[in-house]
Amino acid sequence: MTPFRLEILTPDGVFFSGETDNIVVRTTVGDKGILARHEPYVAALTIGKFKVRIDGEFRFGAISSGIIKVDRDKTVILADSCEWAEEIDLDRAVRAKELAEQKLEEFEKADNDRGVAVAEYKLKRAINRIEAYKLRK
Repeated sequence: MTPFRLEILTPDGVFFSGETDNIVVRTTVGDKGILARHEPYVAALTIGKFKVRIDGEFRFGAISSGIIKVDRDKTVILADSCEWAEEIDLDRAVRAKELAEQKLEEFEKADNDRGVAVAEYKLKRAINRIEAYKLRK
């Protein structure tokens, strides 16, 4: 397959910059696969797993949210956070899930809509990280 340039940027800096020939990300309307010479495309990313082929092998990871911009020769992802599956701290992700579940219950009882929304976001993010961890090699 034909390679193209991929950059994944987070607030912490450059997460990945290199060549790939295939990436699949979760957009707000479903999974989207990108190959070389893809038509120009922009989409919002939601909490989800991603996979990217590097040197013939797929690597998996977790993205919390962001945007993807595709040009004919380059794809850029701006993500709130991004982690390779093999670098996820499973114990930390499980603790974050448990804490988010506890907070969600507390906010629901207190009828705190904003608190519920934040707890739901954190719960989804923790679950996504746990699921991505299971995809590591």
